[in-house]
Amino acid sequence: MINRAILPLLVIDTLVGGAVWIGSRLWPPEPYEFVMSWREKGSDDGEFLYVEDLEIDANGHLLIMDALSAYVQVFTTDGTFLTKFGGKGNRDDSFEKPEGIVVDAEGNIYVGDYLSGTIKKFDRNYQWVATFAGLGTEPGLTFEAEFACIGSNGLLYIAEAGNHRVSVFDLEGQFKFVISEYGNAEGQVNRPQAVKCNSQGNLYVTDQGNHRIQVFTSEGTFVRTWGQEGTEPGDFRQPMGLTIDQHDQVYVTEVGNNRVQKFDAEGHFISLWGKAETRPPGEFGNLHGIIVDNEGHVYVGDTANHRIQKFRPAR
Repeated sequence: MINRAILPLLVIDTLVGGAVWIGSRLWPPEPYEFVMSWREKGSDDGEFLYVEDLEIDANGHLLIMDALSAYVQVFTTDGTFLTKFGGKGNRDDSFEKPEGIVVDAEGNIYVGDYLSGTIKKFDRNYQWVATFAGLGTEPGLTFEAEFACIGSNGLLYIAEAGNHRVSVFDLEGQFKFVISEYGNAEGQVNRPQAVKCNSQGNLYVTDQGNHRIQVFTSEGTFVRTWGQEGTEPGDFRQPMGLTIDQHDQVYVTEVGNNRVQKFDAEGHFISLWGKAETRPPGEFGNLHGIIVDNEGHVYVGDTANHRIQKFRPAR
């Protein structure tokens, strides 16, 4: 991680081709290269109104949350639309504004609803199984539920922007405990947007209102934090989505800076890509969800542009 205290002493220059010198180190211009993007704005199958979180299911298919149409859409990883489930309504399997999604080891799917406060469980064939939680501020209820994960301990963690906390349930829907509270001290959060779990059992939280990442143990003990508001590598402006790859490297999307940053598990900056534009591939608007597959491909929810963009490590 770059120490902001010494940045005024560093030489920062942009070279031809986009590479950036910071001090004595050269940051590559394209750590990831664009592969493809798909779909446009709309409510038809395979189109998007407002992309939120992303997940990969037990079949290796990409699950994409479209919050405004209230569907979870299912694609192959090359962008072929397969099916969808959910939608608005009063059915057991319907949603109001789904935003968070996670898949357990058995292939069951859990969807957190921002407006209703419910968490709905589906089987690997996208059939509704159960509903739990509900809207509120008391323990066991959620308010503005966001992006979620399942830890190696088999517990479900879901970020709540409205309650400024992470709520924890078992996979049958029984409430366990909450992590954190509102504030800007270490271990406190302001509108957390995502909680994701690494292989060591730690939780990584995008603390959007405080422009930083916070790390907790699976029991909720504060471990570390990094980042502050800004535009330099390692800074954040409204961090939103987060994913962790099989090497425990951390990828973060930023609403304010319209870019993806990559870090190691300790929070040391590795690389970044993207900037604010409306159409060109590799550029973004209002970034939200992000996921990495086992081959290292990165899928990004380019929300303002109503599309998914796919990247791979530059060769």
